[in-house]
Amino acid sequence: MYATRVGVDLAKSVLQVHSVDRHEKVVARKKLNRAQMHAYFKSLAPSLVGMEACATSHYWARTLMSYGHRVELIAAQFVKPYVKGGKNDANDAEAICEAVGRPTMRFVAIKTVDQQVMQAEHRIRSRLVRARTALCNEIRGLLGEFGIVVPVGVPNLRKALPVIEDQEDSGLTPRFLMLLGELAEELRQIDDRVTLHDKRIQGAARADHRIRRLLEIEGIGPVSASALVAAVGDAKQFAGGRDMAAWLGLVPSQHSSGGKERLGGISKRGDTYLRTLLIHGARAALNVCGNKEDVRSKWAHSLATRRNRNIATVALANKNARIAWAVLSRDEDYRGAKR
Repeated sequence: MYATRVGVDLAKSVLQVHSVDRHEKVVARKKLNRAQMHAYFKSLAPSLVGMEACATSHYWARTLMSYGHRVELIAAQFVKPYVKGGKNDANDAEAICEAVGRPTMRFVAIKTVDQQVMQAEHRIRSRLVRARTALCNEIRGLLGEFGIVVPVGVPNLRKALPVIEDQEDSGLTPRFLMLLGELAEELRQIDDRVTLHDKRIQGAARADHRIRRLLEIEGIGPVSASALVAAVGDAKQFAGGRDMAAWLGLVPSQHSSGGKERLGGISKRGDTYLRTLLIHGARAALNVCGNKEDVRSKWAHSLATRRNRNIATVALANKNARIAWAVLSRDEDYRGAKR
């Protein structure tokens, strides 16, 4: 008997395999370590292999595809309904094997090495930005204990720190000034590292024609454009722009029944980091659209006037996501807003 469909439950060291033949009869239930995983799938006839989209899944997908297998990644929430009994590795592998064979199952696009490298750059940069925000809040809080209030914002703190350190009548003790100097140096180091990542991202933007095309869209800069390419690649896994916007959580959530449509706020599904970048970029574009005469800017300005700026910002981010899908999936330049 030959396996035609295989489910793999991934882990760091021990991986569980569940395979069935064309008659849905169980062929194998195995626990494999990483070395055995390579040997097992090299010797296995080409099969449909399913895995959850989780840590190391894209690596294993590329590896097993090089052995001649067809590999599909499934979001964890779509596997859960197929789990029988309690949660363990064997039951999870069986559920994955069942789910990957469903004709209407949705799959996750497999990322290339370059996409994962770019995504790693963004993850590290995002962590540094969060660390910088936490550090600035700590410095402002400590200064507040001595009656020194610094306005909110990293630029304001950067300007205030040298002034505070040089003031002779600030009321701060030499020991606290020493601590403040150490915190200021830590802030400069984080700034330098964030700047380094920004330069690398800008360099990648100049080298990738897809990112350069996305940069033509108002409200999308180098960071958000490169993050989009790293996350969605050519975007052909989405049937349309609305599907990509829904994946990003930029469409209204639904609670409809009995023919009555009930729409709520945006669903906030998908990648929080990517959605945040698109919304921040849309907010920046909305700030200047009142001075422009093209159709797109007039529409955004009118919406902000009729409703409110937050609704208009999300609507513009949604529109940018749809345009980004068209640019990436059709491999064409952004034609711009008509005047």
